[in-house]
Amino acid sequence: MNLEKVLFGFFVLLALTLNFGFVMGDIDNPDHHHAYELFAAIVVSLIATILKLGDRSHIGATLLATSLVADLQLVAAACVWAWLTQLSNVGLADGGMASIVSLAGGAMVANLASVVLLIVETVNVRR
Repeated sequence: MNLEKVLFGFFVLLALTLNFGFVMGDIDNPDHHHAYELFAAIVVSLIATILKLGDRSHIGATLLATSLVADLQLVAAACVWAWLTQLSNVGLADGGMASIVSLAGGAMVANLASVVLLIVETVNVRR
């Protein structure tokens, strides 16, 4: 068993599950979406991105692209959250939380594509 591949798969799947956990719930209810869960999703997604940097194959480039998309979406969600709660008088009401969850949902789709690619790559590996 290759420990590097185990860690890589672990972080890719953890990024998806944390993202899924943040997105679940009523889209516009701030009580169903916690800032620390979004923060954890960002950190794990960034770690997964760093682990994908070494692969120079075509599928590795596609995995990196999906991870970069997820990172961008999650960081944008965090920026919207910070802007709404710290810099504007709007707050999370009036569709603010829906925008944050929608961005995180886009990241979840990118993470799902990454997991599917990882499974396809694993199935194609010959021993």
